[in-house]
Parts: sequence; structure tokens; C-alpha cells
Amino acid sequence: MSDQGSCDARTLGATLGLTEDCAASAVATLTGLLLLRHLPEDSDRLVPVAPDAAIAALVAPKEAGLRRQLAEIDQLRGELALLTPFYAESRRRWQGRPPLTEVTDLKTVVGMITEATMRCRQEVRTCHPGGGRSPTLLEQAFIQDRDMLRRGVRMRTLYQHTARYHLPTQEYARRMTDEGAEIRTMSELFGRMVAFDGETVFIPHQDDLDAAIVIHEPSTVAYLCATFDHTWSLAEPYHPAWTESSARDEVKQAIVRLLAEGMKDEMVARRLGMSLRTCRKHIAEIMEQLGAASRFQAGYLARVQSSAPAPGSA
Repeated sequence: MSDQGSCDARTLGATLGLTEDCAASAVATLTGLLLLRHLPEDSDRLVPVAPDAAIAALVAPKEAGLRRQLAEIDQLRGELALLTPFYAESRRRWQGRPPLTEVTDLKTVVGMITEATMRCRQEVRTCHPGGGRSPTLLEQAFIQDRDMLRRGVRMRTLYQHTARYHLPTQEYARRMTDEGAEIRTMSELFGRMVAFDGETVFIPHQDDLDAAIVIHEPSTVAYLCATFDHTWSLAEPYHPAWTESSARDEVKQAIVRLLAEGMKDEMVARRLGMSLRTCRKHIAEIMEQLGAASRFQAGYLARVQSSAPAPGSA
């Protein structure tokens, strides 16, 4: 063909000793590679194209696209490399942080809890011994807790039964359960704590109400979370249908048990998260029901009655 300048597919096949189908296939392949082209004035005739021209027309755009991709890769690599020092510093801080930190400033404690709340991605466990919290604290907690729930964070909260009598806490519980939180109560709790993602736990300082202990040590965190989970399995789910009388009955049972252990009124009140006045009112009712002359006797009589076999039992 180069000698003749141009020819059609049939002539090309005859010249090369190819069948018509083989010639058509070869022409299609060479045309696709831009090594053959049809004459504008006669579409049946084909002329050869210089390989350099075919390269320029077919390969050059692919090379240009590849160069653009390589440039984008280099740019992305550079942008990501800028983050390397920040990541290294973050890892250094994470690995270098102490297993236990004492934070003595209340403002710092609140700030650290707020930061942990914002970082939380999986689950938060909270345990709040005592009665109800103040309406102001509950409203502040609701805003942060609601935001976590709407991010898909699971939230489980433990209160004592006495919190069921506190109207602001009742309203907080209703709003939180509507948002998807899980709330349970029981007569006694093991202590106050907040655990984020099973990695960080805040517990109160023993000697300073404005201070906190922040725990990162994995074994200690796992132990505290397991303690929470065990208590959770024993607690009563919070729901409006759970009557106040049911809560009072469980509280009185706990009072009887603690009295039988010889606890003073003040200690019983603290353990059950109620005021001393309310505690003594319950104790007076228990003593009257049992005909007991002393608190210890009330606890003893209640324990004897609870362990006595039912009439007719063998």
C-alpha cells in the first residue's frame, strides 16, 4: 500500500493473500490504531499513516492524562505528608499520657469531660449515685447528651431509685429516652463515674468535690466498665409505668438490709442517695410495721421474716 499510495480492503487482501474476513479484521485493527485512514473523497479507499503521526494522535493524549494523574498523586502525597507531624505528635501524647491523672481544678474537669463528650464515637456509660441533680445541670447535660445520641453514640445511665421522685430528673429521663438513651435505677450504686468508648473514665476525687481522677490505664478502665455492666444487668429499666410504690418498696428493703448490718442513719442515707430526713421517715415506718424497738432490731426482724418458710411449705 505504501508503494501504491492507496487501495481498498479487497485489493489489500488479495495482494497479501488474505481472505476477505481476515483483510477486514486487519483493516479494522489498523484503523483503530490510526495507522490507516479512509480518503475523504472515497471512503472505500485507505491510505497509510506515519507511525509518528499515529503516536501523536493516539498515545500523546494518554501520556498527558498520565502526567496529570502523576501530578495529582504528587500533590496529594504532599498534602497528606503535611499531616505527618501532627499525627506523630498526637501518637506521642496518646502513648505518653499517664495511666491516671489527678485534675484538681473544676473548670478543667468540666472542659475535659466536654472534650471527651465531643470525641466519643461508640458508647458512654454514666453512673450517678444520689438523688436528682439540679435543673441547671440537667439542662446542660441534656444538650451534650442529645448531640451524642444524634451522632449514633449509645448512652447508658444508672441512677438510684430515689432519683425517680425528683421531678426535674423525671423530665430529663423522659426527654433522654425519647432521644434513644437507656436509663436504669437500683437502690444502691457502686460510685460515680463517666466512661467514654471504653477508653477513658472519670471518677470523683476522694477528698475534693471539685476534683476528678481521669483514668486511661486499659485494665482499670475495663474493670470499671465491667462493674458498670454488671450493675446495669441488675438494675430496673426506667419507664413511667414503674410506679413510685415499687421504687419505695425496693428502697425500704435496702434500708432494712443496711440496718441489719448495723449502719447508722447517716450512712444509710448516703448509701441510698436520699436526705437524712427522708431516710429516718422510712425507718420510722419500717419500725412501726415490724413492731421493733430499735433500728437494729427492725433490720433483724425483717431479715428473720424474709428467711422464714412460707406457711404450708415442706
